[in-house]
Amino acid sequence: IGRACAMAAAAVVAAAGGGDFSDLREIKKQLLSVAERSRERGLQHSGKWAAELAFALEPLPLSELPPPPVLTEEDARDLDAYTLAKSYFDLKEYDRAAYFLQGCKSQKAYFLYMYSRYLSGEKKKDDETVDSLGPLEKGQVKNEALRELRVELSKKHKAQELDGFGLYLYGVVLRKLDLVKEAIDVFVEAAHVLPLHWGAWLELCNLITDKEMLKFLSLPDTWMKEFFLAHIYTELQLIEEALQKYQSLIDAGFSKSTYIISQIAVAYHNIRDIDKALSIFNELRKQDPYRIENMDTFSNLLYVRSMKPELSYLAHNLCEIDKYRVETCCVIGNYYSLRSQHEKAALYFQRALKLNPRYLGAWTLMGHEYMEMKNTSAAIQAYRHAIEVNKRDYRAWYGLGQTYEILKMPFYCLYYYRRAHQLRPNDSRMLVALGECYEKLNQLVEAKKCYWRAYAVGDVEKMALVKLAKLHEQLNESEQAAQCYIKYIQDIYSCGEVVEHLEVSTAFRYLAQYYFKCKLWDEASACAQKCCAFNDTREEGKALLRQILQLRNQGETSSTDVAAPFFLPASLSANNTPTRRVSPLNLSSVTP
Repeated sequence: IGRACAMAAAAVVAAAGGGDFSDLREIKKQLLSVAERSRERGLQHSGKWAAELAFALEPLPLSELPPPPVLTEEDARDLDAYTLAKSYFDLKEYDRAAYFLQGCKSQKAYFLYMYSRYLSGEKKKDDETVDSLGPLEKGQVKNEALRELRVELSKKHKAQELDGFGLYLYGVVLRKLDLVKEAIDVFVEAAHVLPLHWGAWLELCNLITDKEMLKFLSLPDTWMKEFFLAHIYTELQLIEEALQKYQSLIDAGFSKSTYIISQIAVAYHNIRDIDKALSIFNELRKQDPYRIENMDTFSNLLYVRSMKPELSYLAHNLCEIDKYRVETCCVIGNYYSLRSQHEKAALYFQRALKLNPRYLGAWTLMGHEYMEMKNTSAAIQAYRHAIEVNKRDYRAWYGLGQTYEILKMPFYCLYYYRRAHQLRPNDSRMLVALGECYEKLNQLVEAKKCYWRAYAVGDVEKMALVKLAKLHEQLNESEQAAQCYIKYIQDIYSCGEVVEHLEVSTAFRYLAQYYFKCKLWDEASACAQKCCAFNDTREEGKALLRQILQLRNQGETSSTDVAAPFFLPASLSANNTPTRRVSPLNLSSVTP
């Protein structure tokens, strides 16, 4: 059997070819073939992935369709038992399927036998988990079948009697038992033996935590590797590389693939390019109107943009298609959250988790809802579950940081924000949160570095400079503080926003006082007049203007010997007050 397996594997590897997309007809044949083989073994998701990808390619003429798989003597002997068991398997009667497959020797029937036992254990575990979505710590509910399966599969593995699908199942069992290193080795082996099986690649994706790990894997040189790399880059937040890969796959001939389009939309969502992601999702919905996958990500984008009518339409639409899908429950949860009905939202996220307790997005979103309801202990628990499912979920680490911030535990905060920052090094929100943490712990130098870095990577919330300025104020570094405030004001006005930022008045007030101390009356009065436009600084602005007028009347002249390398841009000064024009500021001098 071992030799037959090896020969079949060699044939498959040869068929998968290198990372070459020149023969799309051959690729289509391989996809159709592996889709059928996956379905025969009950691997629905891998089958669907291959079928969707095959559908994106041109149809094959009758003469080129892949031939049905050749049956061996063992296949023929097990055919009756396999056919009966497969019908039970499809009806989710896993124990019954396994019972009738006992003693089967053919690869296909043996895989279905082991997979039925695995799924039976998973189903029982999930049923127990669902009965109590309360404080379930990891390991309280176990899949009882795992240990037996591992013993049996490891014997077959040592005897080299496992085909690509068998290796995949062995890897899944190892992963479930938290034997990550062994699982990675087995999945790599499975990818070599059967490169066309997407399930093995996907499992490998979930176990790779950083780019370094990826470098040390010896992966088969096949066109499937390109899809794997694009997917893992998206997961590791290496979005530029991922988009390049997906673009090259589109150029290679997969332009109609809804899978690739959805992955590109998810990539843009991850880098918060919301408009681009929304337009791609809308295009995807036109091409595949009954699609439910990734629609929870689409609803997150609509939520961030506060697009109530669109989110309402999406929720109703998905409810009509299938109300008992995890994604549908998450979309409805987002809809209620946007309407500030947080209890109802949390209820729908709980419903999603009853459908699939390992669904990452629902745990994170439920954590957010508990935060809104000020239930910090429940929020912490939900975020911890999310991290258990996927340690790369920066939103869960960030959420944990926020909950511990509410509980006034800055050292805990610091740990969780650091983890979030490691996963999203160029996300200014993580850096600002880290800076605030360091500030609370009185580590001001570290805080300054964080705020400066947040500004340098492109501050989403436009708060880093203000926080940096206030730190400089605290440290009596008035020149640097003034410089930060000026840059902040320039940023706010240059992006054309309606100035609703509370801190704009603070900036003008500080600058007015700073220029006043420097005896630069023109600049001080320009800032004081700006202060008069805000309710909270109006009185101070008027008082300062009166003082300036008084000093001018007494014959005080503007100081010329103060080294002030920066002034307000002319466009911001009051119309009747002349100020000197200067080039945009160079902030490099205040890099902490």
